[in-house]
Amino acid sequence: MATKASEISELIKQQIKNFEHEAKASDVGTVVSVTDGITRIHGLNDVQYGEMIEFPGDTFGLALNLEQDSVGAVVLGDYTHISEGAQVKTTNRILEVPVGEGLLGRVVDSLGTPLDGKGAIDSEQTAPIEKVAPGVISRQSVDQPVQTGLKSIDAMVPIGRGQRELIIGDRQTGKTAVAVDTIINQKGTGIKCIYVAVGQKNSSVANVVKKLEEEGALEHTIIVNAAASDSAAMQYIAPYSGCAMGEYFRDKGEDALIIFDDLTKQAWAYRQVSLLLKRPPGREAYPGDVFYLHSRLLERAARVNAEYVEKETNGKVKGQTGSLTALPIIETQAGDVSAFVPTNVISITDGQIYLESDLFNAGIRPAINAGLSVSRVGGAAQTKIIKKLGGGVRLALAQYRELAAFAQFASDLDETTRKQLERGQRVTELMKQKQYAPLTVAEMAVSLYAANEGYLDDVL
Repeated sequence: MATKASEISELIKQQIKNFEHEAKASDVGTVVSVTDGITRIHGLNDVQYGEMIEFPGDTFGLALNLEQDSVGAVVLGDYTHISEGAQVKTTNRILEVPVGEGLLGRVVDSLGTPLDGKGAIDSEQTAPIEKVAPGVISRQSVDQPVQTGLKSIDAMVPIGRGQRELIIGDRQTGKTAVAVDTIINQKGTGIKCIYVAVGQKNSSVANVVKKLEEEGALEHTIIVNAAASDSAAMQYIAPYSGCAMGEYFRDKGEDALIIFDDLTKQAWAYRQVSLLLKRPPGREAYPGDVFYLHSRLLERAARVNAEYVEKETNGKVKGQTGSLTALPIIETQAGDVSAFVPTNVISITDGQIYLESDLFNAGIRPAINAGLSVSRVGGAAQTKIIKKLGGGVRLALAQYRELAAFAQFASDLDETTRKQLERGQRVTELMKQKQYAPLTVAEMAVSLYAANEGYLDDVL
């Protein structure tokens, strides 16, 4: 059937009407050099710090050095196809990652791209990876517990919702085991978990995913993996991406727990990026802002008040507080907690759980040194019964440590000293716990009560 001239005319008019004639302005630059994942670009005059820039082949980068006549940027992902003379465009967007419930049970990379082969992420919302931490007025004091299910932590170094508690120790002392046990214990509590693996072997992360799946804990957990084989830039941004995913739950009046495993490797990645960008090195060759690297990340973990949540949700959620609890992990070299990065993170956090290789090798697992471990705000959040019973256990261990040193040299000990030593040995044994076997508050209370009242003194 022939189309009438009037119909054609009408169609053309409609096309002209719908035609977008606005010009899209974007800053375009040229790659001058590309080495080790770092590009130097000329011509990007209006680029912002931390802005995403677009390279050919759907590759993105992050502008980190804004100099007088050039821009230093890190490439996020493979850079082998980028060559000198390539055209680069600004995007006017700060780096964002997908956030929301659709990420739960998934394994993603630093940019929120799925790695588990389960298809695309069901998430419409995105959030910038860098965000200003809530101010003093927006915060609420920590007074609700995060139960880890580990006797030695819940009784002696309790963790509250919104707290930052550092897990520190040498390699192979069970740091990840403590973190994974804590995630497993959140099953059924409503606390959403984010596990950020930085610079780990893919096989190690696969084991964690498998265990969480077996224990039924993967459905409330997001895993962000920046593996050892990934670029330094991806390892550097992974904790910020995970934090943005956790803040989504905090800002809508829910509770979330984030584990950074580990921030030492993030500091190494940032040092590598900074040295390649030719920033001046400082102590241990770290750049001058390595403290700010971790402080701006960990300050975002907080308990926020109902007014803040109401404002963030545009009045949809009322009368509910939100929290993001952080358990950063730091790996020490030969027990040296006075190195640069460990001292930085100790000063930023609200306490630390110190794991000792000597205790681990002696079969005391989790290998927590109760004398050097401390929780600065967790006491206010501790369950009342555990708080009441835990004091006696801590005292028994402190007396035991003090006396054990002298007892090695003394041949004849008086009755009181001998009893204290025996009580201390029994409490030490009581604090041992198998991996992936978290206890309920009731089970913990029974065992602590038995130790306090001397019911274990006659056990052979």
